Amino acid sequence: MTTVTVLGSGVMGTAMAFPLAENGHEVRLVGTHLDREIIDSVKKSGLHPNLDLGVPEGVRAYQLEEAEAAFEGAEIALVGVNSFGVRWAGERLAELLRPGMDVLAVTKGLEATEGGDLRILPDVMRERVPEELRESVSWSAIVGPAIAGEVAVGHETCVVFTGEEAEVLDRLAGIFRTESYHVWTSTDFVGCEVCAAVKNCYAFGAGFMDGLLDREGKTENRYRRFNYGSALFAQATRELAGWMELLGGRSDTPYGLPGVGDMLVTSLGGRNVRAGRFVGSGVPFSEVREKKMKGVTLEGVAAIEVIGGALPKLTERGEVGAGDFPLMRHLHEVVAEDAPVAMPWGTFFGGESSR
Repeated sequence: MTTVTVLGSGVMGTAMAFPLAENGHEVRLVGTHLDREIIDSVKKSGLHPNLDLGVPEGVRAYQLEEAEAAFEGAEIALVGVNSFGVRWAGERLAELLRPGMDVLAVTKGLEATEGGDLRILPDVMRERVPEELRESVSWSAIVGPAIAGEVAVGHETCVVFTGEEAEVLDRLAGIFRTESYHVWTSTDFVGCEVCAAVKNCYAFGAGFMDGLLDREGKTENRYRRFNYGSALFAQATRELAGWMELLGGRSDTPYGLPGVGDMLVTSLGGRNVRAGRFVGSGVPFSEVREKKMKGVTLEGVAAIEVIGGALPKLTERGEVGAGDFPLMRHLHEVVAEDAPVAMPWGTFFGGESSR
């Protein structure tokens, strides 16, 4: 039996308790300062209010003030916070980790330096941990198409555990793998994490398809603009490959679970797609953020602001061409400048021939 402490009791962090419990491992669920009602509910009734499911029997819940007790003797720290909490999580881990532990993150996103360099979030997280402790634990992440509720109810799910140490990944995979939760491993840490972050951006664009139908009053029309959506998906896939070339990931990573697999499931629905649908219908993004979806966490939009915002600096330095990543550039215009959706089709797929 392995003891796993989950930092962050949101839907994904909690969902991971289900395969772990199925395999007979001990799970301790620690809420952040934003999760107090969730932890209270789990403690009182065993119900996770956002999943609307009872957590597995034996899973123990802890408020943040009880985190030290929850980490006592734990072998794995599973980080379940979103991208906005990654620095906070790193600071908490600096206080709670012990040498020899394995850190496994489900957080997805990238961070940009002032110069425009893009960094994966596990690197941002671990730099908050003192160097000696940082080097005495392993750092890995989970990527791939995994809707939390489907993991929790045991629907077939295929993911990738990624990190720099193959032996660690194999060991972790064996702890989590069940008959319905299937785990592959990859040491392409950068490539997998970049795909996990960038696909959220393109999922925002996937919402434009239905938004345009809403604008035309043709949402129930049999002709659904699937051609439009498919072309965006294809261009997004091409750009995923471009990010691999630029940031040092492996060329095949975008075409598996971390890339197109995860991008497909994210594009089917969720908060990012909903926000994109509003914009596609003609609502300026600033109004979407401030009124239509006020208070809603939009990690895809945050990623567009970071990644799309880095592109001008990377272009100025000559690391990317002015015509590279046209879809990401347009998504950034929509988010940062309130530009209307006006897809630059002629720039896609290397440029449309004028002949």
